[in-house]
Amino acid sequence: MRTVMDLKVGTVALDWSRNGRGYDHGVLFQGGDRTRLRPDQISYNDYEGNDTKIDQRAKALVRSLRSTVPRLELLGYTVDTVRRQYDDCADEWFKWKMEQFEWLTKQIIRDNAPSLLPRRPLQFFEFIEFLTRHPILALDNTFVPPRVDDEEQLSRRFQLDPAFDRIPSSDDRLAHSEASYFSALVRILHPYAVLRMLALVESNLAADIIWNYGPMIENGWADESDFEPGARREHTFLIATEGSSDVHILNHALSLLTPEVHDFFRFIDVSQRHPFSGTGSLVKFAEGLVKIDLQNKLLVLFDNDAEGWGAFGEVQRYKLPPNMRAMVLPELDEFREFPALGPQGIMDGDINRRAAAIECYLDLRLKGKPDARVIWTNYKKEREVYQGSLEYKDTYTQEFLGQTQQTLLKGNYDATKLHVVLNHIFRECQLIAETTAPIEQYWH
Repeated sequence: MRTVMDLKVGTVALDWSRNGRGYDHGVLFQGGDRTRLRPDQISYNDYEGNDTKIDQRAKALVRSLRSTVPRLELLGYTVDTVRRQYDDCADEWFKWKMEQFEWLTKQIIRDNAPSLLPRRPLQFFEFIEFLTRHPILALDNTFVPPRVDDEEQLSRRFQLDPAFDRIPSSDDRLAHSEASYFSALVRILHPYAVLRMLALVESNLAADIIWNYGPMIENGWADESDFEPGARREHTFLIATEGSSDVHILNHALSLLTPEVHDFFRFIDVSQRHPFSGTGSLVKFAEGLVKIDLQNKLLVLFDNDAEGWGAFGEVQRYKLPPNMRAMVLPELDEFREFPALGPQGIMDGDINRRAAAIECYLDLRLKGKPDARVIWTNYKKEREVYQGSLEYKDTYTQEFLGQTQQTLLKGNYDATKLHVVLNHIFRECQLIAETTAPIEQYWH
């Protein structure tokens, strides 16, 4: 018996497979996304008189489009990347249309040829405007039995749109509902690229992405273990840091502040000790990985202090492959006038590029402790600056590691600076993904 499963956003199918799992979409989801669909979420042809097995058929991975956007971007499907893919697709479509036109002009009376001249395809922003005019949650998914005029009935709302004949899609639009016609109309790139474009429409963000694998299990074509959620190893990023505290802080920050993408990141095992602690060791580690042509995605992260910037400069001299990048913790305005203790006492100064290690990005308000300050420790002659260190940094670290999502919701802990750090890390990882992900431009 033929069994079909699909990947949908709302009621719009973006990919499907027959008698097997097909493309592995588990990376879009996380463990908590396993669920059972409501009866009204299951396609009309899933029933077929098997009411007693509906619970098995309803097994699925479900996640909102809004919460999936960060995962799409870490897979390389950023707006800039998708825009370039769309432009390439539109160019190819127009080239194909012109070839058709040139062939037709040789077969018919030339006086009628101008009426067949294809219009230029929609620009990217125009295509997004078209999507905005047709939000996916407003599409009718009622099954329309096949008949002579079924396509006209299903496509009426879209043909009334002035952009209809400028969409760079195939003319083959077999459909059984308005939603499936829309799917055939916009499914012009890889499903994840289409998801990213649909996510640019605010009203679409509430729609669920559904991978309904229950029918495959029920009919014996697959096992539930074939549909594991989570980022696969080839999708993850290894973050290499200067010390163990960086690992503990960043890992905890990811789990608390951005749990929707926590599984995309791995760190060097520091359960016993940090094998490459210190800036010098981290530089040599990066150099070694460049020479052995590491295939994993790697981000080397340095502190925003004198040693970190010096090491960053050394790494920049290497020709890093596309799957490797290096960065320094971001400079912040809050650090431009920061209390620092030196030979002349406590004075406010700019600790960017001189003393802003990862602990400085924590909430520095501690009960029972004086106001936060750094202590200048040694002079870096090669950079002509002093290196400093945050006082009581271990105490600030322990305070943060004791935080939970519940305590953060109470608003008593300021994680603003950590959000900035994570955003910078995400951007670097997105750049890696953009240049290394084997993105298929066309799908069906």
